[in-house]
Amino acid sequence: MQQATFGAGCFWGVEARFSQVDGVLETAVGYMGGHTDNPDYSAVCTDTTGHAEVVHLSYDPQRVAYDDLLELFWRSHDPTTPNRQGPDVGSQYRSVVFYHSEEQRARAEDVLQRLVQQGTWAAPVVTEIVPAGAFYRAEEYHQKYLAKRGMSSCQL
Repeated sequence: MQQATFGAGCFWGVEARFSQVDGVLETAVGYMGGHTDNPDYSAVCTDTTGHAEVVHLSYDPQRVAYDDLLELFWRSHDPTTPNRQGPDVGSQYRSVVFYHSEEQRARAEDVLQRLVQQGTWAAPVVTEIVPAGAFYRAEEYHQKYLAKRGMSSCQL
């Protein structure tokens, strides 16, 4: 089992997308990348903690390749908008890959370069590719939020 962590806007929708992937064994939403220990949702929403809303997942690399997770990540949000996804604005909604190994860093850079060369986006990609830090699990009511409400994607 391996871990991956992605920030791509509203963590509800990101979690819902990844939880449907064969080979993703577990998902949790939370916060990463900031300077505040043990942040909660209300603090992160102030856009002062430095944390991004993320989905942290465990996956079986024999069933799903990290490259496939990266493809889903980049194709399921707009990585060209800094600190914004749809109606959600603030650095907590930034596009970010938090890598857990040098291999993940290299794969993230390679997949991104390939997608850029293919002309996937008209604007420059602003996605950060940075080392994973402490993961702070979000409050329980955020976990599997959309599934608990019978929705399969973020319908804000």
